[in-house]
Amino acid sequence: MLGGVLDPFSLPFFQRGLLEVLVLAVVAGFLGTWIVLRGMAFFAHAVGTATFPGLVLADGLGFAAPLGAFGAALVAAALVGLAARRRGVGTDSLTALVLAGSLALGVVLASDVFASQASVDRLLFGSLLTIDGGDLALALAVALVAVLASSVVGPRWLATGFAGEDGSRPAGRAAETGLIVLIALATVVVLAATGALLATAILVVPAATTRLITDRLRAWQFSTVALAAAEGVFGMWFAYQLNVPPGAAIAVLAGAVFAIVAVASVVIRRRPRVAPAALALVALAALGVAGCGSEDDGPASPSSDAPQVTVAATTTQVGDLVRQIAGDAVSVNQILKPNSEAHDYEPRPQDVASVADARVVFTSGFGLDAWSADLVKDSGTEAKVVDLSARLPVTHPAADEEEGDTDPHWWHDPTNVAAAATEVEAALIAADPDAKTQISANADAYRAKVAAVDKAIRACVDQVPKADRKIVTDHDAFVYFTERYAVESVGAVFPATSTQGQASAGDLAELERTIKDEKVQAVFPESSLNPKLAQRLAVDTGVSSDRTLYGDTLGATDTPEATILGAGAANATALVEGMTGGKETCEIRV
Repeated sequence: MLGGVLDPFSLPFFQRGLLEVLVLAVVAGFLGTWIVLRGMAFFAHAVGTATFPGLVLADGLGFAAPLGAFGAALVAAALVGLAARRRGVGTDSLTALVLAGSLALGVVLASDVFASQASVDRLLFGSLLTIDGGDLALALAVALVAVLASSVVGPRWLATGFAGEDGSRPAGRAAETGLIVLIALATVVVLAATGALLATAILVVPAATTRLITDRLRAWQFSTVALAAAEGVFGMWFAYQLNVPPGAAIAVLAGAVFAIVAVASVVIRRRPRVAPAALALVALAALGVAGCGSEDDGPASPSSDAPQVTVAATTTQVGDLVRQIAGDAVSVNQILKPNSEAHDYEPRPQDVASVADARVVFTSGFGLDAWSADLVKDSGTEAKVVDLSARLPVTHPAADEEEGDTDPHWWHDPTNVAAAATEVEAALIAADPDAKTQISANADAYRAKVAAVDKAIRACVDQVPKADRKIVTDHDAFVYFTERYAVESVGAVFPATSTQGQASAGDLAELERTIKDEKVQAVFPESSLNPKLAQRLAVDTGVSSDRTLYGDTLGATDTPEATILGAGAANATALVEGMTGGKETCEIRV
């Protein structure tokens, strides 16, 4: 049992994440306590959130992310500070305005100005899996500054928190400005671990928790360091065992510990017979139970009958394609699950571990799974990376992206699927030459099936008169399909090849006019996206929206749509039914 519990601590990415949270624990202890003492928790949260548009600018313009984040944090802090000096305006109200405005500006920049190139989820929630030497160095520098400032300027921060009878601030504004700048710096270093929205989980929550059990400043600071470190370590461990994002796991754990301590402090005061030691033993017992149970919940160890060669595949489409060619000869670790968005996916701890065990890593390419580059790097694997988009016979530039970018949804054209199957075949044979006969046989059979499904889809679509082959989809994910089978896409709810795009009111109004003018019969939601906007558009224009397409992801496991060919057949049937108002349908065998 102990070996399974300690397994993640041997992984390089896990060790870097641990170092980061331990350094950040020092920041939490020597700065977070001042934030709580001065009643600046909401302000710190707002400053952390305000870094979001700065991060988007840095990502979109190509300069250092910490610079963009720090600049945005300083601007937000200055706005709150200047506006708060005006009488009749509450600081909390101003802080809330900065918080909301920063989020809105960040989303606009990410989705419209930079054509959705910035990953919103990654910027908002961070990832401890991608910590590098630069992140650690920056965190260490800020931790040292926090310790030094707390010792030298701390008394002035304390005095500044209490105004005189005449409303004056005895310590002046210099100390106050220094604290604000340090908070901005601290939020920047926390971003890499937790992102803009969860920064206070490390900066504020541990200090708020220990405040419930101590009144002395030094004891408070050191106990906060210890608690933040413990929450960071256990949060990382829980994240690995539960296969969830580490930043979110730490935030949830910190919130749970705060709730437990708050309740326990009330119980202890009301019932002196309940000893703190007993509460500690209960907590340790709970952790022990979790540790014992985790051995079965963690990554499964291969059985003695398992294939010798393991490969990894990033998306649902790539996973299906590799499994079709590999058969029983090779074990396939698929990273994305059905209905997971590939564009902005944040890798989980066990994703890194699964890549580390692989001999080959298959990626979809064209930027769809760009996060896989960091995943491969962090795993320390020596696996060969095979980008299936590298040698495709059919590619389409994306009209909404910068010149040179390409629509990443290549699998909607069976010609590309057959070509990718050949690439997979060659890579698998190179990884496991002993299985060449089986792999080649599987590849030949699959290419024949692809050709048959391609022919069936064309016959299906040909039932619809060319003048009626007009569709509107959730986003521009079907260029390959529409060009292959002579279907016209007259618009999309989210006019981008990435699902991170946001529809504007003007875009939707124009799309409604287009639907009416072009006499479009149906709007098609996608299985992995929220259908409400597409459905609203359909209601406003009097067309149908009850047929769903598989765009970025495949269907649920053990369904016909869980394969590329099954999803393609389902898409063709849904499109034909929608374009003809239900008058025509298809029966495509896969």
